[in-house]
Amino acid sequence: MPALSEFITFAAVGALAQLIDGALGMAYGITAASMLLGLGLPPVVASASVHYAETFTCGASGLSHLAAGNVRRRLFWALAIPGVAGAVIGALVLSHVPAAWMRMALTPYLLGMGLCLLLRGGRAPGEHDDRIPSATRPLGLVAGFADAVAGGGWSAITVTALVARGATPRMVIGTVHLAKCAVSAAASVSFLWHVGASHGVAVLGLIVGGVVAAPLGAVLTRRLPPRAATLLAATAVLGLGLHGVAQALR
Repeated sequence: MPALSEFITFAAVGALAQLIDGALGMAYGITAASMLLGLGLPPVVASASVHYAETFTCGASGLSHLAAGNVRRRLFWALAIPGVAGAVIGALVLSHVPAAWMRMALTPYLLGMGLCLLLRGGRAPGEHDDRIPSATRPLGLVAGFADAVAGGGWSAITVTALVARGATPRMVIGTVHLAKCAVSAAASVSFLWHVGASHGVAVLGLIVGGVVAAPLGAVLTRRLPPRAATLLAATAVLGLGLHGVAQALR
């Protein structure tokens, strides 16, 4: 029974994260990892569990975008190659730094991501074109590293930065999702090497919850205004960051 209760809890986390990701086109990893941290999992276990699950769940999304013509190949390689390198380095760091230190480091990151989403939700849509922004390799490296360390943030960092530079949102989201598959796989292999395949119940729960919620997420995308969804995600991530601050001050 405890195992079943644990599975249901992680499935609920996966479902909620998938609903937010479906509405935003981002924030699955950072939402799921934040909630797992809130449930008391060590940072390395939270990030590893999210990336194991994302290796299975993000493939269909990325391939769907590829089939729909929403992927720019040159942008994909410019993001994926440095992103994989960053993810491997981030997993190595997370696996060897004490959990208490990582919790302290992740608190300002969560607050920053929450503010980033909050600002994104409050900003009026701007003009976009179909060009490929320059200097994407450093962006991929930083986003891959942060994603592995925090358990999420790849899409939030890359999509926000690229769209702000004037790239077409549809192309950015499709390319970023496909590149995320490579980044998640690289982080998963690195975590398997360093910490092993622990917490299988958490991984299975995240996968099942995400798969079950995916169709509802597609409906939510059509019904919920993007700005409202962004503000909801920002509120959740900011709340978890503030919870980390409160825990650190005790």
